[in-house]
Amino acid sequence: MLFTPLKTSSLQLNNRVVMSPLTRHRATQDNIPTALMAEHYGQRATAGLIITEGTSPSPNGLGYPRIPGLFNAAQVAGWKQVTDAVHSKGGKIVVQLMHTGRVTHLANLPAGAEVVGPSADVCPGEMFTDTQGMQPHSKPRAMTQADITATVNEYVQSAKLAIEAGFDGVELHAANGYLIEQFLNANVNKRTDGYGVSIEGRNRFALEIARATVAAIGADKVGMRLSPHGVLGGTGSFSEVDAQYLALADALSSLGVAYIHVLDHAALGTPPVPETTKKALRAAFKGTFILAGGFDRASAEAALAGGRADLVAFGRPFIANPDWVARMQGGAAGNALDMSTFYTPGAKGYTDYPTLNT
Repeated sequence: MLFTPLKTSSLQLNNRVVMSPLTRHRATQDNIPTALMAEHYGQRATAGLIITEGTSPSPNGLGYPRIPGLFNAAQVAGWKQVTDAVHSKGGKIVVQLMHTGRVTHLANLPAGAEVVGPSADVCPGEMFTDTQGMQPHSKPRAMTQADITATVNEYVQSAKLAIEAGFDGVELHAANGYLIEQFLNANVNKRTDGYGVSIEGRNRFALEIARATVAAIGADKVGMRLSPHGVLGGTGSFSEVDAQYLALADALSSLGVAYIHVLDHAALGTPPVPETTKKALRAAFKGTFILAGGFDRASAEAALAGGRADLVAFGRPFIANPDWVARMQGGAAGNALDMSTFYTPGAKGYTDYPTLNT
């Protein structure tokens, strides 16, 4: 099933292989996508669907050095190179909108931007900066209602710019400890207003963004990535986590969004997302369901055949293998990963991995 097309009212894909979002820090210092990035994504266009690296809808969300944004004309032009490269090879591509919230350091933000989050607690751990090396995360300012409204509007504007740039849709990044998950997670969200306290309150920010984005570009062009039971960015499980994510999945299903994308980091050593949680989310959401996290061809085929997913996402294999789809089809071994070049500028370890034909 992995190599068969998927045709739904929202998605028309050549196969069921998804390229996961992979932050690679190859944008310019001004957070503009480059021709090198267009080459990289074009090389991987045989994936049924490409989800881009995390891309900020706001200057405040540029938590890491050299990650792309999508909130000005120069960034739209840069991304247009990417979408043209993918579409010219018959691929489909959506942009992942990722606001890092409190997961940042001020040295990574442009002038005038600030660190914000649902609460004023500092994210544990450190953040790499190009100018100061590793630094503790900067203290966030707790967002006011005006800040929340402005941020929802930033997502809407970025989604509109995504369509202008030629993307087939957007993925709202509500996983990995970034801003939307900071509101979703009871260990981070300490608010006592209508955006905290309860399941409904913690889900409110995510759903306001989803509803507004759907209204702006259409439900068939919107997806959301989730990582229930994830631990990144000081998140972690809490007593109502399963009930909360089921309520969120049900609400997203009612909105008619194109897909939800559930990530399990267990392959990297974190606690697994319980299978019961994944199955419950699958049952609650009536649209396309993507699973991600440590899959190979055999486990992906099993997930599809068992009805546990409609699409399966692969991350690291696509770093080292532009032709990962062909390698899986033919049973060919993959290239060795060069982890030293995961986040460094330039073509090395980015566009120079060989294909089976080179």
